[in-house]
Amino acid sequence: MDIQRPGDRVKTLMTERGWSQTDLAYVLGVTPATVNQVVNSKRPISPEMARLLEAAFDCSAEGWVEMQARWSLQDVPLANPEIRNRAFAQSNYPLREMVKRGWIRDPSEGGEAYGDLCRFFGVNSLDGVTTLAHAPKKTGAGAPTGEQLVWLYRVRAIAREMPTPAYSKANLQDAIDRMSLMRENPEETRHVARLLHEAGVRFVVVEGLPGGRIDGVCTWLDRNSPVIGLSIRFDRVDNFWFVLRHECAHVLHGHGQNTAIIDADIKPSDPDLNDEEKTANQEAADFCVPKEKMNSFYIRKNPFFSDIDIQAFAKINHVHPGLVVGQLQFITGQFKLLRQHLVNIREFVTASAMTDGWGHSVTVD
Repeated sequence: MDIQRPGDRVKTLMTERGWSQTDLAYVLGVTPATVNQVVNSKRPISPEMARLLEAAFDCSAEGWVEMQARWSLQDVPLANPEIRNRAFAQSNYPLREMVKRGWIRDPSEGGEAYGDLCRFFGVNSLDGVTTLAHAPKKTGAGAPTGEQLVWLYRVRAIAREMPTPAYSKANLQDAIDRMSLMRENPEETRHVARLLHEAGVRFVVVEGLPGGRIDGVCTWLDRNSPVIGLSIRFDRVDNFWFVLRHECAHVLHGHGQNTAIIDADIKPSDPDLNDEEKTANQEAADFCVPKEKMNSFYIRKNPFFSDIDIQAFAKINHVHPGLVVGQLQFITGQFKLLRQHLVNIREFVTASAMTDGWGHSVTVD
């Protein structure tokens, strides 16, 4: 497509009217030198000049501005393709947070966002980033967001660096049985990482990314190498045990090996829940407080749940009161109920677990 020089268009319109440059200068109210520069394209047509030419030749000012822009743009070289790459990376992934955590280099210090992201994901192009087979416990349905996908890849990258015994389903079930003896004392959660390691399960704690809204994940490095990752997004004793047991259920049943399973925070009665999620939710809830005992307690005490009753019920079942409160909150929908029992758990869990976040960064190859 040929692009017309603005000055040539002015010259054509002058010729059609039989005007000289001096005549046009008189019409426009400018000096002949100004007209000479415009006609010879030595002066770009400014928005102000476009308005003058609009009045003189009955041609829209917008048309003059667009013509000048097209003419000027043809001499400007194309932008560095890297800008498009950086824009794609910035739009889809939490670059600043990844730099902050040391997962990729700082562009101001020699880092290259697109290339570093490709290395982070282990691909030659971000078009090759795939949704890993995984079974995460997270809020919200649908494919993983950029923040969630980055989190998942980070979990896997750390897990690959962890030498772990061969996975045994029987050993994992034994580990779960032993963890059930820890539910009464939050400090006992410091043994979780060791028990999972002995069962052949890589256990990784990675602080969630802002906006990521993901609690945990079950993924597999291969069919014999399961990984459980937690974000401890909600630092509460009830949430920790529920999410951990939920992911253990996925591992026990081999979920998430072939097809990505998005595990949203949906009530168990939701008809959209698939069989895998119903199984994981049921096993997690029964682990926190056996369903039959929980239902019996609820029927007997509803609608008044005293602190004394909850502590007594928890003691009888050898669980922390926070696990009882968490189940009651879910059943009743009263999420402010006896929150003093929902104690923090993170400092105990991360004392022995492979942890990335909260000021600490794991070095990976």
